[in-house]
Amino acid sequence: MNFDYTAFDGAGESVTGVIEAASPDEGVEKLSRKGLFVVDIEEANGAGKPKKAAKKARGSNQSPKQIALFARELSVLITTGTPIAEAVASLENQSTNEDWKSVVASVRRALEEGESLSAALERRSDVFDVVFVSLVAAGESSGQLDVMLKRLAILTRRAAQIRSNVIGAMAYPVLLTVICLIVLGLMLGVVLPRFSGLFETLDTPLPATTKALVVLSNIMLGYWYIIAPAFGVAVTAAVFWAKSEGGKRAVTDILLSLPKVGQIVRSFGTAQTSRLLGTLLSAKVPMIEAIGLTRRATKNHRFSELLDQAEESVVKGEPVSAVLVENSVFLPSAAHAIRNGEQTGRLSEVLSHIADYLDEENQSTVKALSSLLEPLIMLVLGGLVAFVAVSMFLPLFDLTASAGGG
Repeated sequence: MNFDYTAFDGAGESVTGVIEAASPDEGVEKLSRKGLFVVDIEEANGAGKPKKAAKKARGSNQSPKQIALFARELSVLITTGTPIAEAVASLENQSTNEDWKSVVASVRRALEEGESLSAALERRSDVFDVVFVSLVAAGESSGQLDVMLKRLAILTRRAAQIRSNVIGAMAYPVLLTVICLIVLGLMLGVVLPRFSGLFETLDTPLPATTKALVVLSNIMLGYWYIIAPAFGVAVTAAVFWAKSEGGKRAVTDILLSLPKVGQIVRSFGTAQTSRLLGTLLSAKVPMIEAIGLTRRATKNHRFSELLDQAEESVVKGEPVSAVLVENSVFLPSAAHAIRNGEQTGRLSEVLSHIADYLDEENQSTVKALSSLLEPLIMLVLGGLVAFVAVSMFLPLFDLTASAGGG
């Protein structure tokens, strides 16, 4: 019997293939002897070809809340004196999410093979990022793994909370926009064509705006089989472009160039950078290594370039604040606070305070922006709906006026 498998090799690279075995357990055992760490194995379909050569390991889309809960519960178990392998096995048994259970099971198997917790987590780099793994390794080396896991739980939960707040604040404006666009589509595609027949029957001259809407409606109905696929292709292409490296850089540059939005993006980036760097430094991670890890965890290329410069500055023996103060991407007030923290020897504490303060400010800013967007969207889209409605009824008003005057 053939089985498709997804595994990680000793270098942490994902490997897929087919293995012949009597059962999945036997297949896992054979692959383990080859130095492969299996994360997914299923019976092969058809001729025994791998389902997908570049299949992602299961669990790669786990939520930050799930990871934070894992860190918190593991910290509690370790604090009570439970051996790490037994603690992870306990969390595996408690899990009701099959995808997450497979992630925890893979970590547990690595621990049973004699690997450290950080090495076991590193094998699942699709779930646990470099900062998470590095902080666990720092906790293991310092003998404060339970304390480090608590910090990781707080760090991950805070990031999830910020993301949730932003999505929640923007959900209503997006929903409002979608509803208004649907209403406009129905008016142009369903209501206006019926009025067009009425206008032809009455044989009355149409205003310019009504003529334009009738033409637009006829185009939508006559060429929908071209417009709909073209719109879908355009949206798909835009999404893929936005997810590409060049697209991400372009979108970031555009957002940073906008008057108010750019300030918000800088504030969010400053808060994230400060929190990550502060957490790493408080865990006694060397400055150069902490900057490198923060850079790898940063998705904003402008902040990544800034951290590159900061790393070069530290290598030369200069303070990290020397680069931050001169760069416009990092908030000036935060950069000056970091300079004071370096002078007083309380840099990690200052970075954490900066992150806490900016997170609160950013949350208030996003809520305020959302409250301003809602009436603005209603005014713009409501105006469009009113324009279409008036354009449809205007010929009837003219006809009524003419009849009354006659």
